[in-house]
Amino acid sequence: MDPIIDVAHVIQLAIAPVFLLTGVGSLLGVMTSRLGRVIDRGRHIESIYVSLKASARCHADEELHALAKRARLASWAINCSTAAALLVCAVIATLFIDAVIGKDLKWLVGAFFFMAMLLLIAGLVCFLREVYVATHTVYIGPPR
Repeated sequence: MDPIIDVAHVIQLAIAPVFLLTGVGSLLGVMTSRLGRVIDRGRHIESIYVSLKASARCHADEELHALAKRARLASWAINCSTAAALLVCAVIATLFIDAVIGKDLKWLVGAFFFMAMLLLIAGLVCFLREVYVATHTVYIGPPR
């Protein structure tokens, strides 16, 4: 009966990281959506680039440069957040391995969780920077 209680306890401990995975998954959905919009906008500008006048090409060049920067930042945000999610999965797996083999792997669980939080912070910083670049390079007004 004791091993069943141990496994039940591990399942209880694993529920919090699963909720964290849900949150990171939602963030990844938003980040990939933004990256898709950036790519679509860049493709649109590239498709009309040759038909633009010289002054409009200058503005298009600036926008393409900003879009490239946004795409890199969104990609880094996605990469860091995905790595964080993978480490959260490693936390859950390590909890179960600890319960099954009876070794004290709490230090490894803590290390995985700490690295996951650092990567999630890095991903959110990249995402915040991408939003900043987007809001500071957008032009809203009459056509130029």
